[in-house]
Amino acid sequence: MTTSPYTSQSAFDGSRMRVILLVDLHEGAQQEFLDAYEYMRDRVASVPGHLGDQLCQSLENPSQWVITSEWATAPPYLAWVNSEEHLETVGPLQSCVRELRSMRYSVVRETGRAHPDTGGLQTALRVGDGVTRHALTFTVKPGSESKVAEILADYAPPQARVDDSTRLRRTTLFMHGNRVVRTVEVEGDLMAALRHVSRQPEVRAVEEALNPHLEQHRDLADPESARAFFARAAMPAVHHVARGGPDPEGLTRHALYYPARAGCGMALARLLSRQDETAAADPAGPVHRSTVFQREDIVVRLIDVRGDPETDPVRALGIHGPRKAAVLARLLDGGALGVAGPPTGDREATRLLTHAEMALITDRRAAQP
Repeated sequence: MTTSPYTSQSAFDGSRMRVILLVDLHEGAQQEFLDAYEYMRDRVASVPGHLGDQLCQSLENPSQWVITSEWATAPPYLAWVNSEEHLETVGPLQSCVRELRSMRYSVVRETGRAHPDTGGLQTALRVGDGVTRHALTFTVKPGSESKVAEILADYAPPQARVDDSTRLRRTTLFMHGNRVVRTVEVEGDLMAALRHVSRQPEVRAVEEALNPHLEQHRDLADPESARAFFARAAMPAVHHVARGGPDPEGLTRHALYYPARAGCGMALARLLSRQDETAAADPAGPVHRSTVFQREDIVVRLIDVRGDPETDPVRALGIHGPRKAAVLARLLDGGALGVAGPPTGDREATRLLTHAEMALITDRRAAQP
C-alpha cells in the first residue's frame, strides 16, 4: 500500500517494524524476569512476521532492561500484541516488573547489513502533528446502555496538563448498542497521559460507577485485574490521514463501527484506510481528518468532516462505488450490525452507514494553552 502525502501514520506501508520495550524491575527480580523472558521468547519465535529479538541490561542500573524485537511489517505484530495469546505470554512478566513501556517504530534507514537494500524500509517520511491517538473499547450489559451513556456524559473533565511536555487534548466517547468506544488525543507521552487520567478523582468515580454495568468483570483496586481489562480494551490507531492546517468552520466528528468477520479485522482496516487516503486527496471532498482504530475483529473509523454529512452521507462517511461496497460486504459481519444482505450500491451503502454510525455521548476538548 502506497501512502499519500496526507498520511501521518500507517500500519500498512510495508515497512519493517522495530519494537522497544523498556523494563524497570523490582529489586531482586532479575532471575524471575529472565525465566519469564525465556518463556516469552520461545512463544514469540513461532509468530508469523517475527524476525528476532534482543535482551539488553543497563550498564548503569542493573534493574533496567531493554527488549527489542524486529518484525517484517506492522500487521503481524499488531495481530499478535492484541491477541489473548499475547496476554497469556506476557503474564509472567507482570509480577517482577515495576514499570513497562512499549514503543513502536518503522525502520527508515539502516547500515551494517551484508547486502544492504531498501526492501522493507519506510521510503516516504511522514509528517505528523505532534498528536498521539488511541482508543479503548468495551461492552456493557444489555439493558444498561442508557444508564452508561448518562454516566459517561455527566462528569467533570480531568485536568488537561499532565506535565511540561504532555497534554490531554481531546476525549470523545461514542456508543453503538452496548459497545463503548473512547478515543483520546494526546500531545506528548501517551502512557503518561493515560496514567494521569486514571488518577483523577472524577475519572476514578466514573470508572467505579461503570463497574456494575460491564460485561467483563474488573476490580480497579487489583492492579492485575485493571491491567488485564485495559489491555483487552486497548484499540490502537493503525492509520491516520489529515489535510493539515487549522480546522475549518463547521467541522463535525463522527465514528463508525465495523465488526469484521472472524479473522478479517486487519483486511477491513486496510480497506477503510485506502478509502480514507482517497477521500483526503479529494480537494473538494468533505473529509478533513480520519483515523482507523483496530483490534482483532473490531474496527472503528473516526472521521472529522466539513459541512453536513446528511447531504451526501456516502461521500462524507462511506465507501464509494459498488466494487468497494462488495469487498466491504465480504469482510463485514453484517449480522452484528443488523444488516441483511450485502451493500450493492449507494442506496445500500447509505443503509449500511445508518447501522454503522455510532452515537456521540460526549466530546471534550482542552482549552488552547
